[in-house]
Amino acid sequence: METGTIPVADLSGGLDLYRTLESGQTYLWRREDGDMYTGERPDDAWYYTVVDTSSGPEQDVIRARTRDGYLEWEATTDAEATVRRLLRLDDDLESIVAAAPDDPLLRDAYEAHRGMRLIEDPPFGCLISFICSAQMRVSRIHSMVSTLAREYGNPLEFDGRTYYAFPTPDQLAAATEAELRELGLGYRAPYVVRTAEMVADGEAHPDEARDLAYEEARDYLCQFVGVGDKVADCVLLFSLGFDQAVPLDTWIRSAIEDYYPDCDCGSYAATSRAIRERFGGEYAGYAQTYVFHELRTNG
Repeated sequence: METGTIPVADLSGGLDLYRTLESGQTYLWRREDGDMYTGERPDDAWYYTVVDTSSGPEQDVIRARTRDGYLEWEATTDAEATVRRLLRLDDDLESIVAAAPDDPLLRDAYEAHRGMRLIEDPPFGCLISFICSAQMRVSRIHSMVSTLAREYGNPLEFDGRTYYAFPTPDQLAAATEAELRELGLGYRAPYVVRTAEMVADGEAHPDEARDLAYEEARDYLCQFVGVGDKVADCVLLFSLGFDQAVPLDTWIRSAIEDYYPDCDCGSYAATSRAIRERFGGEYAGYAQTYVFHELRTNG
């Protein structure tokens, strides 16, 4: 076992691990006490995820928690660089917040949820997670994605416990629509199977959108079955580093209606451009994530 600590005071803007991992950005991290997305802030609970190694087919378990002013991590390998990348600890959060537009809703959201960071999930797992997200509460999405890992992912033993990786494209492509419906995916089942087949067969891969221009990248992701503009924007923002992406989900559309009606331009593309500009452009996705979490938790 490898371990390490990172002083939270050394991170620009700090770190609220609970809000970062339970704000609807990720469904690939889990809490060891089983209470993720229940609304209860954990008391020193470990979060964990499983990631592919950079050098081969092996996978690593990573656990993280904050305690006594430190982010502590444990892993099957030296994982500090990976932890920093996954939790985006090198983002200058203080500068991002300071540069945000002077907007009452955004100001309240940044103040209420200090230390919440964007995350960087693996592209395939992120893509499948948000295909599953349609018309679902965050707790139900998390349960669904965890079930896919348990049923189809690789089991890994670490520190006396068994952890399950999110399925590879090949593993998930081998599932049947009927099996996934039995697991509660409903009408999303064929979308998940077909998208996994596309990636497994080399037809397309979400990571290929990384180096495209933003709107071209969004169009690229929309070729996957079950992926529209909103899901594509989620993958761009929470996996591929497009910090300007603003997924127009129910909460953000509500914010547009109540606070920014002039940004409603009819089409998704035009409305997206308008709200991105209102939220400051380059880091509009940060603003979106804070506003989403503020409206979802504080109304």
